[in-house]
Amino acid sequence: MIIEFRCEREYARRWMRRETLMIDGRDVPVQIAWAIAAEPRPAGLDALFELERMVLHKGKPSGANKLNIIPEQTQAHDQTADVIVDFTGGARDPNSAASLYLRPLFNGVAGENAALAAILAGDLPVIDIVNEVDGSLLDRGHPSGEIAAGLSGALETVMARTLTMVAAILSGRPRILPQLARPAGDAPRRGPVGYVTRGLAVSIAKEIYRLCCYAPHWHVGWRFNEGAGVWQTGDLSGPEWNILADPGHRFYADPFPVTWQGRTFVFFEDLDHRVGKGIISAIEFGDNGPVGEVMPVLEEPWHLSYPFLIEDGDALWMIPESSTNGDVALYKCVRFPDRWERHATLLSGLELADVTITRHNGLHYLFGAWRDGTGGYSDALAIYYAEHFHGPWLPHASNPVLIDRASTRPAGNFVTLNGRLWRPIQNCTDGYGAGLALAEVVELSPTAFKQVVRHSLKPGPLWPGRKLHTLNRCGRLEVIDGSRVQPKTRAFTSRFPSSALSARTSPHTA
Repeated sequence: MIIEFRCEREYARRWMRRETLMIDGRDVPVQIAWAIAAEPRPAGLDALFELERMVLHKGKPSGANKLNIIPEQTQAHDQTADVIVDFTGGARDPNSAASLYLRPLFNGVAGENAALAAILAGDLPVIDIVNEVDGSLLDRGHPSGEIAAGLSGALETVMARTLTMVAAILSGRPRILPQLARPAGDAPRRGPVGYVTRGLAVSIAKEIYRLCCYAPHWHVGWRFNEGAGVWQTGDLSGPEWNILADPGHRFYADPFPVTWQGRTFVFFEDLDHRVGKGIISAIEFGDNGPVGEVMPVLEEPWHLSYPFLIEDGDALWMIPESSTNGDVALYKCVRFPDRWERHATLLSGLELADVTITRHNGLHYLFGAWRDGTGGYSDALAIYYAEHFHGPWLPHASNPVLIDRASTRPAGNFVTLNGRLWRPIQNCTDGYGAGLALAEVVELSPTAFKQVVRHSLKPGPLWPGRKLHTLNRCGRLEVIDGSRVQPKTRAFTSRFPSSALSARTSPHTA
């Protein structure tokens, strides 16, 4: 198979400089056909991208930066393409003999200008991939922008996820088309200069903030609830939430409670800001709250977080997130709660975050936020299935089954209520970990997946501070987490009451 990208020569970008496209682990040849631009770009765009490169990207080029084409690259190719992916805003090539002619659309419009218009209006666009031979819609997704620094970063993120979708289509895997809400069309649109200027100002403000405060600083909330909890009410009402105290230079996140051998512990990510790497720690809970001190229970040379726990027979197992190590590892508890040994590697050679497992209709299903090396970290959902949670794990027929920043990334244990399967999810529409949602899984098999978001939860009077990230419950103990402003000096902290600090806002990075 030979793939041809049709791109506009006058606005060639670095992301177009490729000879292959990775499809199911295979490098498939790509050739570039340069077309004349259908319409001009905003004046001075490349100069603004260069300014962002120096200030936002610390001198490193992004995929949106200009590509200088040598003459040989503009010549026609001798080989006839089997597939054309047309990134231009012009009409379809009437002379094309390709069996498949794909057209990316951004909020329903073709071409880079459409993507830029959405970004300048304040949001990343919904991406549609259309087959122009018969007009059919082949895939749809909404990217997340955790790493989309500036206008150039946002454009690079959009195009990276577009290529993810193209690769999925060309793999032959069936696609699942979600119903996604398009961004509001009445948002005020900034010009490129104003957008970049504001972006640089925000970036400078964030750097100043990071000099004074730890960012992000997550904290764990807990409460004892004798009655209906978040899953039953669909909101955060009920008993008041308490905050698990932390030492300030460390944050706690991703709480998972479990009762084992007659004792209840909450396991969580414990990250030292001074080191920048997470470990897994735990603290015991008694009838009235935390008992004793936080204890480290698992550390590796790489970052660990999201300590998903699963019981099987007389053993307790943990699958902490280790996506920076490129695998999904299973640990066995050999002494509760503080001794765990690596038992097996369930999946390897992939970035899969926040792995969460459930059992449904006789099979185990493993959910995770998947990333193919580019784009955001929270917009693509991959599912694997197995007869036993030890594996072997097989990929879902439609991986990635969903590309949507609002309803993809796991946020805690699955829950079954009245025979219906539910999963908590991170709503990253307003940034990583900005909100929670409760989704009912209405269809799940090795070849099908469908969920419906029933409830959305955001910080407010019932959960001071900002962001909601994880939700779990064990018996009457409910746990969540969020973030707050955490000054780096105790002297500064002492000048402000904790309630005032938690009510202020802080920037957050993934």
